[in-house]
Amino acid sequence: MLKLTNLSKTFNPGTVNEKKALSNVNLELAKGDFVTILGSNGAGKSTLFNAIAGSFPVDEGIIRLDGVNITNQPDYKRSKYIGRLFQDPLKGTAPNMTIEENLALAYMRASEGSSPFSMISRRERKEFRERLSQLELGLEDRMESPVGLLSGGQRQALTLLMATVVTPKLLLLDEHTAALDPATAEKVLALTKTIVAENQITCLMITHNVPSALQLGNRTIMMKNGTITLELSGAERAAMTTERLLKLFHSQGLESDRILFSAGPES
Repeated sequence: MLKLTNLSKTFNPGTVNEKKALSNVNLELAKGDFVTILGSNGAGKSTLFNAIAGSFPVDEGIIRLDGVNITNQPDYKRSKYIGRLFQDPLKGTAPNMTIEENLALAYMRASEGSSPFSMISRRERKEFRERLSQLELGLEDRMESPVGLLSGGQRQALTLLMATVVTPKLLLLDEHTAALDPATAEKVLALTKTIVAENQITCLMITHNVPSALQLGNRTIMMKNGTITLELSGAERAAMTTERLLKLFHSQGLESDRILFSAGPES
């Protein structure tokens, strides 16, 4: 479904600020795979997402989605079938536009053949309301409210809905609960799990929470210095504990206070 072959990216090559952000990354996802990604800051996690989303051209390698080579495709074309959530709840929405207008933009962007200036039908508006009600945040009664008036958790839940209002081929979750309080983060994660499962969305999720990395999805990978250094799946992943995974993390010379802080006790 998604196949990355020998992806490499170096920023500021030939200067004192040269940084090899990705180095021969190879990764293949089948349809419906939900892969969690761990790694220290600077490991290349967000850079990998930016490469997949088309935020910049890669130096080497090939990106294929559903068998189609999208390596040189611009980001605005990829956004029709790649959904993405960021760590910052302020990203991904237009704060001065209403909830309905934001959903309409997301719907038109991802719908084949639709113009961003098309009118939303009564049926589509009813569908937006039904989808909002599933969030259980009361947003279906605030469709005319500016998004800028929502809390961080409400905005992130709305962004999740916007990214999946038309089922994407691939969903990229870049620490999308990191800026939320624990209770809200738990709710958004539960919504994520439900939406991904119900729509069988292929998903990559960056997280610093080790228990979440092991509990969500069906595969876990670890990154260091722009490469994938560990992959867990099947029985090996099912038998892995937070404590053992942390030991593996540190055995590779990785350090992250955020990961240590969010590890928590074993249940």
